[in-house]
Amino acid sequence: MEFIEGHPGEFAALLTAVFWTVSALAFETATVRLGSVAVNFLKLAGGFIFLTILIYLRRGLILPVDAGIDNWFWLTLSGLVGFVFGDLFLFKSYAVIGSRFSMLIMTLVPPMTTLFGWIIIGEHLTPLNFLGMTLTFAGIAVAVLTRGENNNGKLVLKLAPVGILYALGGAAGQALGLVLSKLGLKDYDPFSATQIRIIAGIAGFALLVTIMKRWKNVATATGDKTGMKSLTLGAFFGPFLGVSFSLISVRFTKTGIASTIMALTPVFILIPAILFYKQKVTFPEIAGAVISVCGVALFFI
Repeated sequence: MEFIEGHPGEFAALLTAVFWTVSALAFETATVRLGSVAVNFLKLAGGFIFLTILIYLRRGLILPVDAGIDNWFWLTLSGLVGFVFGDLFLFKSYAVIGSRFSMLIMTLVPPMTTLFGWIIIGEHLTPLNFLGMTLTFAGIAVAVLTRGENNNGKLVLKLAPVGILYALGGAAGQALGLVLSKLGLKDYDPFSATQIRIIAGIAGFALLVTIMKRWKNVATATGDKTGMKSLTLGAFFGPFLGVSFSLISVRFTKTGIASTIMALTPVFILIPAILFYKQKVTFPEIAGAVISVCGVALFFI
């Protein structure tokens, strides 16, 4: 117990990665049935409902009216950058270069977060932190890059430049969004802070849905009971628990460390892939998982 109390930010980041693993699987199912635009909007709406219920029970408030101007400004900016800009570009990259290579490029989020954290809030990492980040980054890259094969059993790198740019934009959005959220969080309640971020995200996506004329798609999606069950599960573990615990994490540890541990989601997904989906896991994937876990372990020393 004392060990956990000595590393609250790191353990919150581990829980975040677990929550995001569940939400990733749920959203994969929901996106196939409902479409990416509807899922992006409805997952935030679902997260907002869960947060509102919790905050009312904990604090007696429906909206974060006790937040200061600084909280609202930076957390709103964080929500727009992370949820709208980051997610929009990430989903675009999926369509152009596929999820595997998009996830590989998304492993750049920790070093990007470290860079933004240093520039914006003056965070510095120790040599041991950098070693842990490097090992984790390498392990995740190996696990992601070796997942799946082409017809010859060999990996072929044929990536459209625009797809790479989309994925880089998604990574930059997530990294900058996390740093801005720490800037806006300060000593404020993490769940209420997440509610502010989600309000900004809902507003941003509502504007996009209006411009793209997709409200009919969103309305149709709500009538799909199977898809909405998956989306509700994803909203509970993603925007509600996952994002909230990511803010708890950055409160107690450096953003670079937090984002590195949170990036374990592609590795954690291997577990349900084996247990529930009966997928074959290759030796490089297992080796990558072990390397990344060893890297994360260095953050607890």
